[in-house]
Amino acid sequence: MKTIKVEGQIRSDFGKGATRRLRSEGQVPVVIYGGDEIIHCSVAPLAVRGLVYTPEFQVVEVNLEGKAYRCILKDLQFDVVTDALTHIDLLELVDGKKVIANLPLNFVGQPKGVKEGGRLVIKLKNVKVRTYPRFLKEHLEVNIEELELNGNVRVEDIPSENIEIMNSPRIPIASVVMTRALRQAGADAAAEEKAGKK
Repeated sequence: MKTIKVEGQIRSDFGKGATRRLRSEGQVPVVIYGGDEIIHCSVAPLAVRGLVYTPEFQVVEVNLEGKAYRCILKDLQFDVVTDALTHIDLLELVDGKKVIANLPLNFVGQPKGVKEGGRLVIKLKNVKVRTYPRFLKEHLEVNIEELELNGNVRVEDIPSENIEIMNSPRIPIASVVMTRALRQAGADAAAEEKAGKK
């Protein structure tokens, strides 16, 4: 799994004034939860760009005074006016302690229904999971080759060994729908058949 390494600085000053000062110095406040203690630190916005502006699931390793903390992204806050990153919450990965994360879905194969002229519609791009850190992965793979015209693949169809998917199992994640051209062709064929019977 892809890991981004970031150098951070431990913070001892809190409050709005300290936070404003930190941002004016070009740093973003970060809080790391999930371990033995809550850790307040700061990082340079450029250092976490690859973690923030991507749909990929990644681990971030924050190095603080020689100690590395393996984390996943929990929450982000942006300035409502400038859209600048203003705060990051991270969740520390602790062996033997389950975490909740959003994992992307990776759809593989060309559906049967698409080969027959249908159009693939992706309805869900990621799912919420609960698992141990060692079972986290970049994405969950979903084979959609057998997906037929007007058919659905649901959350319950996602292979998820050692991972508990928290979304409702009946939610559709992908479907193949009829295109307008295919519907028109079907209507034309039905009209011709009806005319031929007269």
